[in-house]
Amino acid sequence: METAVDAFLRSLRIERNASELTLKSYSEDLAHLMEYFSEDAGSMPAPGDVTVGQLRAFTAYLHECGYARTTIARRLACLRSFFRYCCREGLAESNPAKALRTPRIGRRLPHFLSTEQVQALLEAPPANEAMGLRDRAILETMYSAGLRVAELVGLDVGNWDRDAGVLRVLGKGRKERIAPLGSYAVKALERWLEVREVAADAPEGDASALFVNRFGGRLSTRSIRRLLDKYLQQTGLDRITSPHTLRHSFATHLLDGGADLRSVQELLGHKSLTTTQIYTHVSTKRLRETYEKAHPHAGGRGREDEGSAEREARMEDRG
Repeated sequence: METAVDAFLRSLRIERNASELTLKSYSEDLAHLMEYFSEDAGSMPAPGDVTVGQLRAFTAYLHECGYARTTIARRLACLRSFFRYCCREGLAESNPAKALRTPRIGRRLPHFLSTEQVQALLEAPPANEAMGLRDRAILETMYSAGLRVAELVGLDVGNWDRDAGVLRVLGKGRKERIAPLGSYAVKALERWLEVREVAADAPEGDASALFVNRFGGRLSTRSIRRLLDKYLQQTGLDRITSPHTLRHSFATHLLDGGADLRSVQELLGHKSLTTTQIYTHVSTKRLRETYEKAHPHAGGRGREDEGSAEREARMEDRG
């Protein structure tokens, strides 16, 4: 089993060019399965000896441990992928995970900030010190381009095309997309690059980083979370706000401003339009306003009120 897991993860890295985050998640999921077999099931079977019943028992164990449905769904997806690989490599005759039922996951509406709240957050970093200029550039870039945190920290200086005003972003599955930048983000980046300093002994990967820490090394996703928490406290915004909230706000404000869903899908780098559709809830108000203006019978109540006022005016004239 251990040998098969190592080979599977290696194939993900080499053949499918999976991201480090995906590899980390799959590694943890399969390690948990092996731990279950060793400690709870009593023995470690070979991939070809694993049964549907054993995997159902593992799924029940996950539920008993109180794992979220999203976590369980991810682990079951990992198992399907792993055993599919085992079948392809001749390590198993069939995929025992194929029969597992994924738990139903209710889609929660994304938390987003209003334009006023975003403005307050973007203006929170001090503009008179290097780290403040960096933080403002980080927040402006995340909101302007709708970036994931991992995409942000992975940016190099060379990913910014100043003439075109766009970023080359490496998204999920190593898929590259072009992300336009607004004038506020461009100005913030220009000011940051004027004071950006890289450590003399920084590794090559850190030396090219667009955003670096105070020691000159590439920022981590955890660092982004910490700096955001600091400015949330300063501005008094909801603490449930996360770095991903700026991405949610980016999509929400685009749709609310009249952008079409396909364009937002491209800008976010979503593979499926279904993923983007969760943001359409925020456009209800705009759609209602459009309907009220365009549909001939939509404003009936308003016309009735208007007619009533006219009738009252006529009666007063007669009197």
